[in-house]
Formats: sequence, structure tokens, C-alpha cells
Amino acid sequence: MWALKKLNLDWSATSNKRMSDLNVLDEFRLRAYESSALYKEKMKLRLFPGKLKSKWTGPFLVTQVLPHGVVELESSEGTRFKVNGQRIMVYLGNTESVQEVVENYYLDEV
Repeated sequence: MWALKKLNLDWSATSNKRMSDLNVLDEFRLRAYESSALYKEKMKLRLFPGKLKSKWTGPFLVTQVLPHGVVELESSEGTRFKVNGQRIMVYLGNTESVQEVVENYYLDEV
């Protein structure tokens, strides 16, 4: 009633099969490592081209301060756009060329 599995007692065939399986596993690991290295190199070349780059650089003229911290800016070309007031920085320019301070606006008081 008990079913016994047939044992393979041929040690040379068993060792050859084991070595063949180990070689297949090593080849699989090597291909995976090369594929990973190629993927990392490809991703390194991209360097997030548009993701971290600023879409607008100044200096800009503040034309209007709106409620809830919204500020309207004007570029040197005359185009106007609205931005979050927390995203802008004060531009002092060259300290030698500063001749007058027009007026201080604090965005928290709007």
C-alpha cells in the first residue's frame, strides 16, 4: 500500500544535473544584474529634465497682491501671471545700484 519513490542512485548523473542547474541559475543572475545596470544607467541619463527645473525666473515686478496669498507678477516682456506668494523671493539686485526703496509689502497683511 505504501508507495515508495524510486531513488536515483546514479551519483554522476545527479551531480551533473545539479551542476547544470547551478549554471542556469548563475546565468539568470548575471542577466538580471546586467539588465538592472542598464536600467540604472538609462535612468541616470534622464536626470528628470523638466521636473525640477524652474518654469519661471525673474526678476519680476509685483503688480497686484490678491487675497489668500496670491500675487500677480509682470515679466520684463510685459506678460502677467499669478503665483502663490510663498513661492516668490525678494530680489535686491546689485546692492551698489539700489538707489531707493519704493515701498515694503508684507504678504501676511493682505
